[in-house]
Amino acid sequence: MFGASSIEHPNRKWLPLAIAGAVAVLVLIVGVTRYNSLVTQREAVDSSWAQVQNVLQRRADLIPNLVNTVKGYAAHEKELFEHIADARARLAGAKTPAEASAASGELDSALSRLLVVVEAYPQLKANENFIRLQDELAGTENRIAVERMRYNEIVRDYDATIKRFPNVMFARLFGFGAKDYFEADVKAKTVPDVKF
Repeated sequence: MFGASSIEHPNRKWLPLAIAGAVAVLVLIVGVTRYNSLVTQREAVDSSWAQVQNVLQRRADLIPNLVNTVKGYAAHEKELFEHIADARARLAGAKTPAEASAASGELDSALSRLLVVVEAYPQLKANENFIRLQDELAGTENRIAVERMRYNEIVRDYDATIKRFPNVMFARLFGFGAKDYFEADVKAKTVPDVKF
């Protein structure tokens, strides 16, 4: 009477819906996993940037003491001290790695000029406070270099992640953008002229 082909199995009409549902669940799981991974990496970048700011602040906090020590010996270098104060203020007000890089370069340049001035004052170079501050500043500069390197490595990994397929789709969908590197200012490549 009835052929086997004319009877439709009741589960067959749900099969396309089940497949679509499984695909949707899979896409949701992959999306959530990718999103969480991107959030984790972005937070690592932000955390690393905070550490860079921390060591930059340490340097900024040391500078007034160093400047005040030098002022006692080289009071006529008013313009240099003002330049250092301005560069320090710009660094403190920097909101982005690009702004901080530029301000840090200006501060590096001003500090280099300060150390050139110091060379003209042998009694200052022998001052115990100045020696201690100079050592602390040198240690802080090393910390800055290390933290800047770590930050740039984390930014590199993050930027590479958001540019790879399929992450690029999720990054665009959820608004994850590339981060800026903390690059040395062009002026920082110029070696200061120190005369003994």
